[in-house]
Amino acid sequence: MNPIRVTIWNEFHHELTDKRAKAIYPDGIHEHLAKALKAEDLDITTAWLKKDRHHGLSEEVLAQTDVLLWWGHCRHDKVRDDVADRVVARVQQGMGFIPLHSAHFSKPFTRLMGTSCALRWRENDDRCVVWNVNPNHPITQGVPLYFILEKEEMYCEYFFIPQPEELIFLSWFDGGNAFRGGCTFTRGLGRIFYFQPGHEVYPSYHNEHVQRVIANAIRWARPPEAREFRAGASMEPVV
Repeated sequence: MNPIRVTIWNEFHHELTDKRAKAIYPDGIHEHLAKALKAEDLDITTAWLKKDRHHGLSEEVLAQTDVLLWWGHCRHDKVRDDVADRVVARVQQGMGFIPLHSAHFSKPFTRLMGTSCALRWRENDDRCVVWNVNPNHPITQGVPLYFILEKEEMYCEYFFIPQPEELIFLSWFDGGNAFRGGCTFTRGLGRIFYFQPGHEVYPSYHNEHVQRVIANAIRWARPPEAREFRAGASMEPVV
């Protein structure tokens, strides 16, 4: 089987403007994840907001992407609408999509969900316990029943998303807050996995369990079979 073709997209803003983020991810979150996933036999490409006029996500790039990871935070409005629509269309055609952390507010994710995707949050060095509530799922293989991130941005309910098809992780924070931190959806032919950890000033993507979850999610979200689908195409009757 050919390697899974993965594109890792990142705003790549905080790592250039915030000393705390730069110290943790000197080459950007996208490059850090690319290196962390290097041993997974994946064909990885990276892209970012200012890479080119298409944000590194041209029709050609997306056509060669099996799974797209997306990290965004404060530049959601800078993403071109036509690029966001292109991502949505590719997901519906079968491309896997993994929005990370604040990508819950990204244009592709909110358009795919059809809701505001708003939530409550707090940045106060909260300890985060990530509970594995679906231990037989492909995304949780090799992941313990819980793992701890010593510092993470607090996200909590209510999270304005459609009812997830599967709840994979439930996050709990020091203040008693809880959050549906790992959820799956299907849109058209495409699989989606939203995963909460990943605030830019905390080293969550250095955590081995977070890396394992992302690697598993890529394999889960990969289109099982390449097929051409043309909506509205005529078909001969079955005889």
